[in-house]
Amino acid sequence: MSITIAAFSGSLRKDSYNTKLIKAFEQLAPEGVTIETIDIGKLPLLNQDLETDLPQSVKDLHNSIDNADAILLATPEYNRSYSPILKNALDWGSRPQGQNRWNKKPAAVTGCTPSVLGTFGAQNHLRQVLTYLNMYTLQQPEFYLGSVADKFNDKGELTDEQTKKKIIQFWATFIEWINKIK
Repeated sequence: MSITIAAFSGSLRKDSYNTKLIKAFEQLAPEGVTIETIDIGKLPLLNQDLETDLPQSVKDLHNSIDNADAILLATPEYNRSYSPILKNALDWGSRPQGQNRWNKKPAAVTGCTPSVLGTFGAQNHLRQVLTYLNMYTLQQPEFYLGSVADKFNDKGELTDEQTKKKIIQFWATFIEWINKIK
């Protein structure tokens, strides 16, 4: 089994918990799964004027999506929605019009936040957009990680054993989902 996952963190912060979560998913990935974390911080804001001569960062995004077997999204929650940087990446991945690179890609949504609620609101909103993009989004299990500051050490490593078990279980279902779709 060889599966390539394009992973996206919806946070640009240097010590982003969602980026740390992506790294934890990478460390706990099953054998044969490769994670490519995509830097979306260099994408320009969506502007149709740029579509006639796409910036290199957009071309790189398109290539990463095209080469991925599936997509893993980790979103923070801002005002009960997902981050604008993630929205921008999703929009560029569907542009120019008629060239939706997300089409029929298996996807999974995760997210974490320092608050107790996790990222329920953000993930719910994000799933609506993924449906429009015609992505095959894993619905269960849901993955909301709250009180995240207590789950990583100073080096950014996941130390919470319960969360590690949850990630391993999540992987098992996600891999089964990817294989079913592909």
